[in-house]
Amino acid sequence: MQVRLLTGSTKAAEKRDIYDQLSTGTIHLVIGTHALIQEGVAFNNLGLVVVDEQHRFGVGQRSSLRVKGENPHLLVMTATPIPRSLALTLYGDLDISVMDELPPGRQPIETHVLPPSERERAYQLISHQIIAGYQAFIIYPLVEKGEREESKAAVEEHNRLQKDIFPNQKLALLHGRMRPDDKDRVMKEFRDHIHDILVSTSVIEVGVDVPNATVMLIEGADRFGLAQLHQFRGRVGRGDAKSYCLLIPESEDAVENERLSAMAETNDGFILAERDLQQRGPGDFLGTRQSGFAQLRMASLTDVHLIEKARLHAAMLFEQDPSLSAPELQLLNQNLNHFWGEGAGDIS
Repeated sequence: MQVRLLTGSTKAAEKRDIYDQLSTGTIHLVIGTHALIQEGVAFNNLGLVVVDEQHRFGVGQRSSLRVKGENPHLLVMTATPIPRSLALTLYGDLDISVMDELPPGRQPIETHVLPPSERERAYQLISHQIIAGYQAFIIYPLVEKGEREESKAAVEEHNRLQKDIFPNQKLALLHGRMRPDDKDRVMKEFRDHIHDILVSTSVIEVGVDVPNATVMLIEGADRFGLAQLHQFRGRVGRGDAKSYCLLIPESEDAVENERLSAMAETNDGFILAERDLQQRGPGDFLGTRQSGFAQLRMASLTDVHLIEKARLHAAMLFEQDPSLSAPELQLLNQNLNHFWGEGAGDIS
């Protein structure tokens, strides 16, 4: 089987070669990033599309990839739970599988919200874990501090932590402005335990597997959404050692932040997803607004029983009359066409 990799950093000559072989069907499987969505990518006979980390792709991007074939099979995956009620609404035409169990041997991650005045306690826990042979992440919301920005930033804090807090430990810095090869090198070194602490921005949200890391300290935690906080927490607890997630908001007043309190109460991503839906509404789960969805009026997106009932009746109706051609359904048909306009929705 011919397998190739296509990313934004793939050299131009190699890209042209991949484009040619995809169009002729010589390549059987191509793995890639958003580069696969580009206009020049054409498939000979696309039969299966697998989209991982689905929540990081916009509606238009997923649609662009899907239309490169004649109704290909589609599998979308995400580690960020979507509330069941919202999933029923958005993905009513897809079969949904839920894996809600931790892998064998993993323990729940102990999560605490600390006021900024108790930051020293977090540093002590990290020191103890490093002495015990483990590693830690420290996350910041910004790369560098702006002139009017009060939030802590990764670059400045990395220097301070190395000099004043952990002078005898090896610290590494990672952020989105670094060159791809530099980012890969830092992550490989951290995974190989060349560094004890990785100071980073949100770039480590997904795709990072370091089983030896047992502490996740998130500074400015109140600036992140629940789904993102849950993803950060998932970077630790990947081995069999007890792990910790410490959340420090930007101010003492933000200690009682609803999102942070929810994180401390449960490790269940599905419960957190429902909380996030209640707090923020559906917009942030969609990536980009689906045509018509923002105008959809419902009693409550968290009312699963009502949504299931409506979905059941809709499915029965379309099974009996897919085109809604019956005279008694014309008003419904008109409203449906008005709501969706040109049908610019999304299947995935």
